[in-house]
Amino acid sequence: MEPSLRLKVSEGTSRPPFAAPAESIIATPLQFRHGMKSAPGRADILEVTAEQVAAFRLSRHHLSKRAPAKELARVAGDMAGAQAQIMSAAQISLWARTRGLRASDVEEALWVDRTLVKMWCLRGTVHIVPSADHALFVRGCTRRANRSLAWMARAEIPPAAVERVIDAIGRVLTHPLTKKELAVRMSKSLGLKTSSKSGRGWGGAANATGFEIDGTVVSLGGILFMACMRGVACSGPNRGSEATFVRPDAWIPRWRDMPVEDAEDELLRRYLRSFGPSTVSDFAVWTYMTALDAREVWARVENELAPVRVNGRTTWVVRTDVPALERASFDRPSVQLLPFFDSFLLGHKDKGHIVDATHYKRVYRPQGWISPIVLVNGRAAAVWALERKSRRLAMRVEPFRDFPAAVRSRVKEEAEDLGRFLDMSEVVTTFRRPR
Repeated sequence: MEPSLRLKVSEGTSRPPFAAPAESIIATPLQFRHGMKSAPGRADILEVTAEQVAAFRLSRHHLSKRAPAKELARVAGDMAGAQAQIMSAAQISLWARTRGLRASDVEEALWVDRTLVKMWCLRGTVHIVPSADHALFVRGCTRRANRSLAWMARAEIPPAAVERVIDAIGRVLTHPLTKKELAVRMSKSLGLKTSSKSGRGWGGAANATGFEIDGTVVSLGGILFMACMRGVACSGPNRGSEATFVRPDAWIPRWRDMPVEDAEDELLRRYLRSFGPSTVSDFAVWTYMTALDAREVWARVENELAPVRVNGRTTWVVRTDVPALERASFDRPSVQLLPFFDSFLLGHKDKGHIVDATHYKRVYRPQGWISPIVLVNGRAAAVWALERKSRRLAMRVEPFRDFPAAVRSRVKEEAEDLGRFLDMSEVVTTFRRPR
């Protein structure tokens, strides 16, 4: 099965309220083109169905209709980044949205053409985004980075000293360097003493290289994370089993910066185009901004937004997206295989539109894990796992309830294409009994 890595995301694991019905997730084809109306007593607010919302979001993520492989960078931007703690999962996220893609295409876009970049941004986690949007995502997440600086200040790590180290990282990373190489150059550049800092890594005790700053040992990993969140560093190509880091303007062709406020406003627009209709609370969770900060950004863009009612709840979309939302529909069952931590599952505070309460903990698992799922008409209908032996791919699917024949057939088709993406010569799909 996929390796069990101890990873977290800034997503709560408590069960949210659930309002959306679960019975229709594997229903027969749906048509909703003429189902839009004004909410009673609210003639100025349009009312849409949950199915229209699901169809709209799937379309914006290129999940209902894949984009051609040549538009890979655009897909990464339209989905507002692919979360990439597990690199194979990020690649599968892009495959689910891109027709004819191969894993090698993602590697080439990252490390040869450099049209994609691996960076730290939303929720303080690593993402793959279009290189042209690096500044948008890093500046748009400045408030998240500032929360980490505030934490360091509370830990009595002098902010001025941290800034000095981050500035020095930028001067050194003119080309990709490993952590070990960076530590040596930083020590020489700033005259800082390096030492081993003990602590806990993912899954157990670990030792890490650190710098002594005014009597406090700060891990190189912690400082490097801050440098990435501040836009001073991003990922370079692996050197063997070691990761490398490089300054974005030295790595990304024609890199351009942008003001923080402009980036925040555009990040909100991008979010709503991908995940709308949504609320300011959803935006705060997606970015890991404070509620106050999220409301400040929202207020600047509010005149571009339109309210809509979904299941009695007021949400918001970019006004120019209202016609597309009105037209959104399912012409046939829409079936996708989404991997660990897929971005589609991370856009909202409440998860009732994705999964019913009965199966919530099978999708949103302890310690921040998010399972690979079969998505049917925008809702989680099963979890799945892979086992690879040589060039044979075995997929095990665990439905939440019985699948109609058409859905089973579509799952098998998707599994076959995933095998092609991973360069497997044989794919075997098995379905367990629902539970």
